[in-house]
Amino acid sequence: MPFFSIIIPVYNRPEEVDELLESLNKQTYQDFEVLLIEDGSSIKCDIVAQKYNQDLNIRYYYKDNSGRSETRNYGMEKAKGDYFVFFDSDCVIPPFYFEKIKKTLEENYTDSYGGPDKADESFSNLQKAISFSMTSFLTTGGIRGSKGTKMEKFVPRTFNMGFSKEVYKAVGEFKDMFGEDIDLSLRIRNKGYTCQLIADAFVYHKRRIDLRSFYRQVHVFGMARISLYLIHPTSMKLVHTLPTLFTVASVLMILLSFYSIWFVLPLGIYFSLILIASSLEYKNISIGFLSIITSSIQLYGYGWGFIKSYFKKVVFGKNKSVEDELNKYYNKK
Repeated sequence: MPFFSIIIPVYNRPEEVDELLESLNKQTYQDFEVLLIEDGSSIKCDIVAQKYNQDLNIRYYYKDNSGRSETRNYGMEKAKGDYFVFFDSDCVIPPFYFEKIKKTLEENYTDSYGGPDKADESFSNLQKAISFSMTSFLTTGGIRGSKGTKMEKFVPRTFNMGFSKEVYKAVGEFKDMFGEDIDLSLRIRNKGYTCQLIADAFVYHKRRIDLRSFYRQVHVFGMARISLYLIHPTSMKLVHTLPTLFTVASVLMILLSFYSIWFVLPLGIYFSLILIASSLEYKNISIGFLSIITSSIQLYGYGWGFIKSYFKKVVFGKNKSVEDELNKYYNKK
């Protein structure tokens, strides 16, 4: 039996899957199986899966559309490995990934792990700017896998996440909700299982979205944080409220700037830091300017989603599911 079972949900993404499978084929450690679960796609990737039949231990399944959580659960039911690993279909995996994971687990075994995401050199400027806005300490506090962050205990997310079969049997499946990976990670922790960040085991996360789609995505992230708070009250940390505080403070600064332009000076300093940090990271000032735009979208989109959901679900007690709004965007993919 393979040690790792790689579970990949996919919806209408054959080109992405081809890149992902090609990167898995280049792994320096290959004691794994690949379970590709097609979630009711109209554009199937079965031919892409067949392309790698001779090189990878791969199994392809097609099922009716039911959403990402049930698709991952379906994969876990079929998995034969001792350790389940989850990637999004828009990820590319560096060749050393599983070698590092296996070595780390042999030296310091934990029941679950997670890793960060990065932008590859081949990514477009917009993809790099979006990656910066989602991973920089200046925008997210480093909670998605940066080294040494103290603002929140590390919580694995399913673009780069793994846990043992024992955990699956004890903790259960992904819930049919948004933020399902964070919910499961918190349930794993609450059951007393161990977790570690393997910072060197990163993935390249392509995020093939435009600015409008990016706004809608992070807006739902903000809404989902309230759902997670209602399920796991102790999970809400200061870092999760920072985009909301930023949104409120920046609106006040803009309004006060009608009295004195100096009120917007902090905003100017902050976005200048983003410009400098992103330009230095990617050695490209164009990406720095794009990062100002994507970081603004990330902060204001998340902040407004958080505020809207907080008043609806906490202040007014209207507990209609965040997933209703999510599904309008994702179409259950």
